[in-house]
Amino acid sequence: MNRRYYAVILAGGQGLRMGYDIPKQFIEIEGKPILRHTIERFMESFDDIDIIVVLPSGEKEYWKEYCNRTGFLKRYIMPSGGITRFHSVQNALKYVPNGAIVAIHDGVRPFVTSDFIRSMFEKMEECNALVPVIPPVESLREIGPDGTSTAVDRSRYRLVQTPQIFYSELVKEAYSQPYNPLFTDDASVVEYLGHKVSICEGLSSNIKITTPEDLAVAKAIFRGEKR
Repeated sequence: MNRRYYAVILAGGQGLRMGYDIPKQFIEIEGKPILRHTIERFMESFDDIDIIVVLPSGEKEYWKEYCNRTGFLKRYIMPSGGITRFHSVQNALKYVPNGAIVAIHDGVRPFVTSDFIRSMFEKMEECNALVPVIPPVESLREIGPDGTSTAVDRSRYRLVQTPQIFYSELVKEAYSQPYNPLFTDDASVVEYLGHKVSICEGLSSNIKITTPEDLAVAKAIFRGEKR
């Protein structure tokens, strides 16, 4: 069965501006908003992938005007973000049909590569849900209820990234559940129903830009890529 590909790009969230007068996803690096860099990676992956950009209601007009002015992204769906990440994804999945494969990705992770995206979609022939992970490089400690801490074996843990990719029937069923504060990402929502989530090796460069320090690193990476 041929399945259509969808990419849900989540932008906004906490609305951190990092000292700028615009939200972080609109900050420009090398002449383009971070959000555009991210979307372009998916557009480069597949010519016919359907793009869904989820933005807070108050930021949709800014993005629409940018796309019209620059001629970028002429065909896309733009639902409004929700109270939480869970509700934002829930809003986006209303536009995804059954029989599709959907990638859900943070709009401020612009360093995912098109080759990596394609490889994840290809791996979906072997599983129903796929999440990229990387091993932690720092030592880890577990904090107990009394405030004391204990060293843990970091080889048993992985850091989770996006995109997280699912068969649409599965992830839509998962997001029909009531919201639970234990839902930290899409994989946790799917697992709560008892479904298995497969993992694959992620990209150490696939950083999420959430702080001024992250932004400085991102600018340095972009400068390095131009050389």
